[in-house]
Amino acid sequence: MDTPPTLHGLGVLVTRPKHQADTLCRLIEDHGGIAVRWPTLVIAAPHDPAPALALFDRLATYDLAIFTSANAVDRALPLIQARGGFPPRLEIAAIGQATARMLKQCGVTDCLRPEQGFTSEALLALPRLQNVAGQALVIVGGEGGRERLADVLTARRARVVHAAVYRRERPVFDLTALRESWARGEIGATVVTSTESLVNLFDMLGSAGQDYLRDTPLIVVSARTRQTAADYGCRRILLAREASDDAIAATLLALTTNFLHPLGNPT
Repeated sequence: MDTPPTLHGLGVLVTRPKHQADTLCRLIEDHGGIAVRWPTLVIAAPHDPAPALALFDRLATYDLAIFTSANAVDRALPLIQARGGFPPRLEIAAIGQATARMLKQCGVTDCLRPEQGFTSEALLALPRLQNVAGQALVIVGGEGGRERLADVLTARRARVVHAAVYRRERPVFDLTALRESWARGEIGATVVTSTESLVNLFDMLGSAGQDYLRDTPLIVVSARTRQTAADYGCRRILLAREASDDAIAATLLALTTNFLHPLGNPT
């Protein structure tokens, strides 16, 4: 019988926001790794919630609502449900499987989403979004996000508005303990699930810790983040097949199988 793959005690730095890290950390630990929680993003309320609330009050006047992230679903659904739920004629779309899964958990079973390539570009390539002239679309997401999505849909002559239901902030931590753990060889891989998380991590580590990150295998979930990591000088970048926790865990297992010995140091 084949021995199931294991992480062999690999220390994995998980940078997801605190409320989104549990499943991935549990998978890491179930596979014999050590999850090191260090969020580099905090999800907070928008500076001004009034515009989004006003949009949700007249949601029945829109043709399509696009949710850009699981955070968007988490923050918007209670507000929408408090107003009677989704109007019957409103179509729902999601960028990414995690967003679609959260919508399904909230009772939205009919959701337009890309089957692969979970990006704005993949969503824009779907036939439904090719002919949107004259339609009213609302993009539900965070402050300052998804400009390309709105720009392309506007260029296709849709009427696009943005409902900002959260904002992303960089947390304030003393990273001395993390840098010391890295120096002792206790961090064997890092997971970042957004470009903003990666940029924040570099800024938070400072010059004293950035070389540790550059030399540590880095698991990312998008080509954009991979390019940013390369621009920062990261030397061992692995792209998970998608942004799901299972895909990230599979990438970590492949890393230990192919490149690492049990202590988590490069062979």
